[in-house]
Amino acid sequence: AEDLLELMDSLPSKLLELAIQALDEQQQAYFRDATQFPDEQVGHWISHEMLVLPLNAKVRDGLRLIRRNVPAHCDSIFLVNRSGQFSAAVKLTAVFGAPEHLPMVELTEESMPVIKGTDDSTTASLLVQRSGYAALPVIDDNNKLLGRHDIVSASELVNENYERQVMATAGMDEDEDLFAPVAKSARSRALWLGINLLTAFLASWFIGLFEATLQQVVALAVLMPVVASMGGIAGSQTLTLIVRGLALGQITSANLKALMTKELKVGGVNGVIWALVIGIVAFMWFSDPLLGLVICLAIFVNILAAALAGVVLPVILEKLKIDPALSGSVILTTVTDIVGFVAFLGLGSLFLL
Repeated sequence: AEDLLELMDSLPSKLLELAIQALDEQQQAYFRDATQFPDEQVGHWISHEMLVLPLNAKVRDGLRLIRRNVPAHCDSIFLVNRSGQFSAAVKLTAVFGAPEHLPMVELTEESMPVIKGTDDSTTASLLVQRSGYAALPVIDDNNKLLGRHDIVSASELVNENYERQVMATAGMDEDEDLFAPVAKSARSRALWLGINLLTAFLASWFIGLFEATLQQVVALAVLMPVVASMGGIAGSQTLTLIVRGLALGQITSANLKALMTKELKVGGVNGVIWALVIGIVAFMWFSDPLLGLVICLAIFVNILAAALAGVVLPVILEKLKIDPALSGSVILTTVTDIVGFVAFLGLGSLFLL
């Protein structure tokens, strides 16, 4: 049933029906239960192979169960009451060496987290990865044991989510085939190219505000791409790290401030270094110390703004339930272009006219 769930979206409906009919009754029931959950919820991906005993079981019952068969990536026995509700878990290592007459309930793990079937699959998977257990129990709203979510499935879901975020950063579908038809690939990418065009026009409008300055100081037009490029690259570096951190659940409200401070410091250091380098190059190229100062300040401001935007934008988008990987790069490019051009041309108007 678990394998069929992974393939169901890519199978024709008739072939899927035949595959379901080929399952035994128990596996068909598992399949029906799983499809009641959307694939964004962990209940869709749980395994039903687990070690389960009644709440009043003894250690001897646990040993007998272990001798029969232990599923892969299973390190605990789940205890349930007569209604099938999850009550506790016992580590397999605790069973070995314990007196056979001892009630299993006396060996229970107090700290084992429990997952609900309706929980977000990525969040639940990260919980499994951090729990220290090979698998965690999954229950419904009535506390009934549905199955377990093991470390292998959890890692696969986290990796798939990260891959989706990486593809979305480029405005691409995670399922896009490298050798997909031209029309399909072009259609899937056209939307974000169009959105990017609109933001480019917005940046151009800001440049138009300084038309008189550009006409009088042609060197500003020559150096504008340098300012935009440095801000864009600095911002995309930070954005990529933050999007990955969000996808892997590494960023929380507790560490966000420290992360922002760190990225601003990194941006400040790189801003000073490259602002000085580019300022010196501009001075030597155009023999104008004020022009060197203008681009030096503009580069520093833009790299610092890019670092700040690279942290703040994806976090805000995440809170607004907007995929930061899909829209973050477009918005970030707009921010760095506008900040860079306004800073550069504004300072140029102030110092060079």
